[in-house]
Amino acid sequence: MNADFIAGLEFWEREKGVSRETLMAAVEEALLQAAKKAVGPARELRVVMDSKSGDIKAFAKLIVADKVISQHDQISVFDARRLKADAKVGDELEKEVTPQGFGRIAAQYAKQALMQKVRQAEKAMLLTEYKDRVGDIVSGTVRRFERSDVILDLGKYEALMPNKERVPTEEYQVGERIRAYVKAVQEGPHGPEIILSRADTRFIVKLFQLEVSEINDGTIEIKGIAREPGFRTKMAVYSRDQKVDPVGACVGMRGQRVKNIVRELNNEKVDVIPWSSDIKAFVTKALEPAKVRSIEVNEARKVLHILVGEDQLSLAIGKRGQNARLTARLTGWEVEIDAEHIVTKGFEEKVAEAVELIAAIPGITREQADALVHAGVTRLEDLLSAEAGDLADIPEIGAQAAAVLAAAHAEAERKKIKLNGDDSSAGR
Repeated sequence: MNADFIAGLEFWEREKGVSRETLMAAVEEALLQAAKKAVGPARELRVVMDSKSGDIKAFAKLIVADKVISQHDQISVFDARRLKADAKVGDELEKEVTPQGFGRIAAQYAKQALMQKVRQAEKAMLLTEYKDRVGDIVSGTVRRFERSDVILDLGKYEALMPNKERVPTEEYQVGERIRAYVKAVQEGPHGPEIILSRADTRFIVKLFQLEVSEINDGTIEIKGIAREPGFRTKMAVYSRDQKVDPVGACVGMRGQRVKNIVRELNNEKVDVIPWSSDIKAFVTKALEPAKVRSIEVNEARKVLHILVGEDQLSLAIGKRGQNARLTARLTGWEVEIDAEHIVTKGFEEKVAEAVELIAAIPGITREQADALVHAGVTRLEDLLSAEAGDLADIPEIGAQAAAVLAAAHAEAERKKIKLNGDDSSAGR
């Protein structure tokens, strides 16, 4: 049993990186507790374990006395001199007090202490190794589920992906290998925990840093990001180098860079938008593919009132308001989107306008203008191209056809003279 125990020490030392001295100190502390139970009260009890053979011995310090009153604290002169020939009353001697069968009890205590020390050492190493990896992406295997939380095996350690850090559209299987963002290393109910996330917006940022060298070297800056995990992400980018197109660099040739990221996100839609200090230009790009007609900016309330065509309203708002919601989060402004209602003129209104236009010609009465419009003559050009005979057939015109045509030609001449006069003035 002792040989097996020593082999166990060597295993934990090799596999977990815990020093033999640390393990032995923990074991001896546990053995002391075991000895106190097995031996009972004893003065200055100590336990020693041979690190090579595994032999365990318990010792107590006893005072030499003429008459033994307490066996736990004293030893007779006769017994003392069997241990030390020149022992005398008042001397202090160390005597082995290892009880029979102590090895089995001690081994149980030692094993428990060893496992506890190894766990403590693992937690300490976890903190040391992963505290500087917050913000990195790691790869792990789904090991098990605890309610809706996912436990991943990272190799030496296990990590936790809480339910709130999961993407709602993703389902994981035991044994599946996934990548996740190291969000935190923090104290949990059972010691330090590595907290992972696939829903955090910083997961997207890190993926782009790994995929797009221009972001990694600082040429392109991610100015803002808004995300609804599993559905859609909007990211605003800006280039410090005018020669580098920020959107083109992020999308990549034939869209390969952004495709790699979308594949990692299980087809979550990713919109890459050029950032602008002009809020109107910025929000116009953020709402694409919807086409914006006008934007009213309220600086005091940080509200944007946006008008789009009626056919563009559902596109601008997006499914369940997603496009508008993400645009507001990306820009930091409240976004109000309405459809622009275009009032179309009715037939009667158009007729009235045409009558007014013809009646404005000197020499043509309103009654004549009304008759001409209802006969299909709605513009001066129509009147100039008409024949006198055609106009004479209109009852309200009749014999006045020639006079009406003359008035029309006179009006055309006046407009021509006016136009030529304006051109001459412009030339001078």
